[in-house]
Amino acid sequence: MSDRVGALAGGEAEVFGPLSDERADDVRVVESELIATGQVWDMRRDSFEFAGTVLARDYVDHTGAVAVLALDEDDRVLLIKQYRHSTGHRLWEIPAGLMDVPGESGLAGAQRELAEEADTQADSWHLLLDLFLAPGSSSEAMRVFLARGLSPATHSYVRAEEETELEPVWVPLEEVVDAVLDGRVQNTVTANAVLAAVAARSRGWSTLRSAELPWSARAAVPGFRSR
Repeated sequence: MSDRVGALAGGEAEVFGPLSDERADDVRVVESELIATGQVWDMRRDSFEFAGTVLARDYVDHTGAVAVLALDEDDRVLLIKQYRHSTGHRLWEIPAGLMDVPGESGLAGAQRELAEEADTQADSWHLLLDLFLAPGSSSEAMRVFLARGLSPATHSYVRAEEETELEPVWVPLEEVVDAVLDGRVQNTVTANAVLAAVAARSRGWSTLRSAELPWSARAAVPGFRSR
């Protein structure tokens, strides 16, 4: 990778080093208020110093979440169909869930979700993607894992509510990519995961990272630091 990432139009300024999001440790939160408590997550209002003034912003104070792209030996992806009330659709998704178990690591959460939602376990785990899903309105940090070496799993979790109708299927990776690009599969995490998997596979999986890397992005969001 080039050390020189790019320049602004007209060459007024240049960026050197690998392209990377930057933690804003210079932005100081002066007040943080829980303004609404929800059934799953809350709303928070932060006042913070920015560019010489104090701004206030409301956002969903999210626990964070994990997702799993489970890929079998035939390059098929495990998908489940789940009703999502906020969209009014049943969406095809990869297994995913909230980081709502205190002290649980991202990897442990992903392993739990794969078992609970798809009765599946994996011998091989890698970190595929780190995402902020809606950075303009939510603190949700999402970590997406690639799971391979799959086999049936047993667990004591009882699926309830929307999860009672989960419909798992195995679909060729290329077919899922086609569905994403054609607008037939619109779940954000699923789209990102399958496109990233194709890109990683084209590079001999050399871009995969350790599944146990510290989740610094989630730890840095204002709501998480306030817990």
